[in-house]
Amino acid sequence: MRRTTSGDAGFVRADQIDLKSLDEQLERHLGRPAERGVGTAPGAGSRRGESARLGPEELTPLRRCREDWEIDPAKLIIKGVIARGTFGTVHRGVYDGQDVAVKLLDWGEDGHRSEQEIAALRAAFAQEVAVWHKLDHPNVTKFIGAIMGARDLNVQTETGHLGMPSNICCVVVEYLAGGALKNFLIKNRRRKLAFKVVVQIALDLARGLCYLHSKKIVHRDVKTENMLLDKTRTVKIADFGVARVEASNPGDMTGETGTLGYMAPEVLNGHPYNRKCDVYSFGICLWEIYCCDMPYPDLSFSEVTSAVVRQNLRPEIPRCCPSSLANVMKRCWDANPDKRPEMAEVVSMLEAIDTSKGGGMIPKDQTEGCFTCFRRYRGP
Repeated sequence: MRRTTSGDAGFVRADQIDLKSLDEQLERHLGRPAERGVGTAPGAGSRRGESARLGPEELTPLRRCREDWEIDPAKLIIKGVIARGTFGTVHRGVYDGQDVAVKLLDWGEDGHRSEQEIAALRAAFAQEVAVWHKLDHPNVTKFIGAIMGARDLNVQTETGHLGMPSNICCVVVEYLAGGALKNFLIKNRRRKLAFKVVVQIALDLARGLCYLHSKKIVHRDVKTENMLLDKTRTVKIADFGVARVEASNPGDMTGETGTLGYMAPEVLNGHPYNRKCDVYSFGICLWEIYCCDMPYPDLSFSEVTSAVVRQNLRPEIPRCCPSSLANVMKRCWDANPDKRPEMAEVVSMLEAIDTSKGGGMIPKDQTEGCFTCFRRYRGP
């Protein structure tokens, strides 16, 4: 049930970046105004959002003035594929001796994508780099660097050199051996997680989002699939493909952006929204972490959209869930964004929870009590 919608010399600081500054940046390089348009941003599924219209010939000059986030292709070794998506692949790799994950994005200049799609993909790449490369927090996946498409680019592999056409760009980040949080939850679907583990995972995610919001960054696609685990099970936020600096005017941020099931009612409705859409998504993730289950597994896209907005549908909180945690879920997914807490308050609420007496989800084969309340249509 996934519906993903979409300073320095080259880029301004992450807490200042917006589409206007991207245009101004291009004007400095090109000596003429950059065109603007709307297209499809990269990601898993069809992302919809704002984007600057940047053609191949417009981005080429940016490579002549090396940005601080650009890395040396000669130091990059690409290994096997670990994930595939609509717009490219994610590989294991090594950069300058460090284990990394390499996201290769195909800009589709071979005729399979329209000019508008290519422009949108390039703009989304620039936006993701502009946001991600300035972030520094233990609960945010570390950005290593990126390589903008170039006609003479060759990336070293274990078997030699791979010629990279100009329609390829790379985003290189730290490699996290634990994989996606969603996969970890799926593996624990039957036996569930200890309450102490649930709260620790939730705290990692909450602290990461609190940091992003302190930098005026709205992730806009908060879901367990976009959260990664390291060897010590620390959660780190990843995938900033649709992240945006929060607009001072909420009306400037509209449109269905995110993943169905995690999207706040105001986003589903196409209404203006702000960072509180991430708080809503966190509430859904918190339920998922506790239950090790998927929200609304039996409902279609249209059913979820209609029920969340019109019937106040939310995942059913099991009776075995401690009230301290259930209260966090309910407050985060309140239909009114103004009533949702800031992520800093969420962190405080989670830190105050006593995990010494347990309270984790009870596996189905141990008791039926916790599951008798699961019904098709559920509310808070």
